[in-house]
Amino acid sequence: MAPSYCAARDDPDSKWPNFCPSTAAAYLYCILFALTLIAHITQSIIYRKGYSWVVAMSALWQFLAYAFRIVSIKNPTKTSWYSAWFILILLAPLWINAYVYMVLGRMVYNYTKSAKILGVKAWRFGLTFVGLDIVAFIVQVIGAASASGSNKSHTAIMRGLHVYMGGVGLQQLFIIIFFGLAILFHREMNRDLPKASRPRPLTLLYVVYSALALVTVRIIFRLVEYSGGLDTGISAHEAYQYVFDSTAMLIALALFNVVHPGRIMLGKESNFPSRKDRKAVGKDHVWGRAGQNSHTTDENSQSWVNLDRVQSKGSNV
Repeated sequence: MAPSYCAARDDPDSKWPNFCPSTAAAYLYCILFALTLIAHITQSIIYRKGYSWVVAMSALWQFLAYAFRIVSIKNPTKTSWYSAWFILILLAPLWINAYVYMVLGRMVYNYTKSAKILGVKAWRFGLTFVGLDIVAFIVQVIGAASASGSNKSHTAIMRGLHVYMGGVGLQQLFIIIFFGLAILFHREMNRDLPKASRPRPLTLLYVVYSALALVTVRIIFRLVEYSGGLDTGISAHEAYQYVFDSTAMLIALALFNVVHPGRIMLGKESNFPSRKDRKAVGKDHVWGRAGQNSHTTDENSQSWVNLDRVQSKGSNV
């Protein structure tokens, strides 16, 4: 039964919409995101994959969002606490996006002969989409910050939401393009890898597909929610947020715990070769690791072997 008095709902100075948020649910999701955060930090250390700090950052922001949400529920008149969780929960999924881009770039290097898709080398492939993700991130930060805070007119709030939704739309556009490239990679991997070597990378690729689908579900939800402004029926029912946003992101984070890229792409040699290493053998002779045993000319074979010898550490981008 709902409490007879709820400060977040009934206090005339409350920053919350007209409903009583569940403290228990906020505590539960705070704990769940903390668990996946600890798991991701531990796994990045165990598998020595420095780039996994990106997915850990997503889990951290989700955890902080719910920690601030709890504080905001208990202090409903404080704009700073409400704005903190509101902005973090809107932006945290962008880190998952960036991680997906980085993971697939490394898969292109490890599981194709050419180490490229549509002529773009693996290390440029991930870097390009991470850069696009940053653009979407900046637009969403500007929009979310403009839509939050006190003493703002309805016009200013709606303008901020429209900017945020534009950033979300950009994010989804990049996801659609990336998804198409991932399918091309899927075809090349099936062509370049022996059938017996495919199950593990295919499992990771299906996790990549799943994460992209979950982020898309979350994007559609946010677009629908804010299409009518902040005070919509959706905003007044927190169950929608828990199901279509937080649970979707929690599943994406947990999937990367279960199928961690560091467990699939093992060892130092699975990282991108450094710029120094690529220069040592010539950038035109840096092949994908699936081509290690398939390049038959002396020049190509020697180039791959030399790269394997000089490679000391990979890039974290």
